[in-house]
Amino acid sequence: MSATPEQVARAPKVALHEHLDGGVRAATVAEIADEIGHELPVNHADTLGAWFTDASSSGSLERYLETFVHTVAVMQRPQDLARVARESVLDLATDGCVYAELRWAPEQHLSAGLTLRDTVEAVQAGIDEGCELAAEQGHPIVVGQLLTAMRHAKRGMEIAEMVVEYRDRGVFGFDIAGAEDGFPPILHLEAFEYLRRENSHFTIHAGEAFGLPSIWQAIQRCGADRLGHGVRIVDDIDLSDPSHPVLGRLAAYVRDCRIPLEMCPSSNLQTHAVPGMTSIADHPIGMLKNLGFRVTVNCDNRLMSNTSMGREMTLLVDAFGYGLDDLRWFTVNAMKSAFLPFDERLTLINDVIKPTYAALKG
Repeated sequence: MSATPEQVARAPKVALHEHLDGGVRAATVAEIADEIGHELPVNHADTLGAWFTDASSSGSLERYLETFVHTVAVMQRPQDLARVARESVLDLATDGCVYAELRWAPEQHLSAGLTLRDTVEAVQAGIDEGCELAAEQGHPIVVGQLLTAMRHAKRGMEIAEMVVEYRDRGVFGFDIAGAEDGFPPILHLEAFEYLRRENSHFTIHAGEAFGLPSIWQAIQRCGADRLGHGVRIVDDIDLSDPSHPVLGRLAAYVRDCRIPLEMCPSSNLQTHAVPGMTSIADHPIGMLKNLGFRVTVNCDNRLMSNTSMGREMTLLVDAFGYGLDDLRWFTVNAMKSAFLPFDERLTLINDVIKPTYAALKG
């Protein structure tokens, strides 16, 4: 039986792939932009959200990324970084998330004179305040930062060192992001090798706008713990006989090693990450789930996709008829894959996620 909207709303959720600068409230963008004199493409706050969604639905990842010019612009002062982080935590908690990792690139928030450390500490202050307020409102949530290096820049090692420096103060891991084509993961190999020596966690955006070589490098050369998106792994699956898919060597390795795929259905549809995908029903997430890959569900950028974890789950329910058992499977997959100590992951799975899903089933 398909999950009902009420069940989806109340179901615990785990968000592994959440961009902080992609989840800013439209009203917050408008308010801060007015304060700092940043010109927006739309003058009215009530239509700004629609502009972000429309501009992000062009089918081009590069065009999609251009929308971040405006969100990043309003996240340059410490109070603004803290506010955006606080509001993101509250929005996720209200949506039913019990765990989330917020990824963002400190190097993009220095134009007002902040240092890298200033930015990390401002975001952490916002996260701490948001978690405290969420708990007071009856929506406890655990949230960590993922520090991102921009793949076209050359600050990967510097950001990786920040991850290690702050790993006991709210930073859970590392990521690289930005346009994939022309900027392979191997460009930041020094940072990845350093993080592995330091026993630190990292995920890599791979297999979104570029295909199998990006995924292979992320795993075999860089040692990624998880794949950001990873949707193009389907390029290594032979579907000539739909009733009997045949996995290539790389796809089999990803499945066999239980490498988590941070799937973002609405975002992938907007950017045409998979050729021929015209609806959520066409998204490979359904097939990959059936084949036993460790699939997780995420929003990517809530503002740009006008979405939430609840909406992403609802879209999957509508497209594939998923029930509560399926949604719990996605959620437990994500919690198992979180950059959180093992015992804390188990506590959330056994004391929060599974009991709540059991109660929803009645």
